[in-house]
Amino acid sequence: MRKPVISDESWVWLEPLLPDRTPRRGGQWRDHREVLEAIAWRYRTGSPWRDLPAEFGP
Repeated sequence: MRKPVISDESWVWLEPLLPDRTPRRGGQWRDHREVLEAIAWRYRTGSPWRDLPAEFGP
């Protein structure tokens, strides 16, 4: 299990600001926290997207 990139305290503040995950059309949304943690990891490390660890999803 990896250590979260975004702390639980920060997530409690951030989550209400994100759009509802209920699909209206198109497909289902990916988990917001997973996506934002992948973005934060990428910018924190400066790694290219192709080096993103598999635990963040596709």
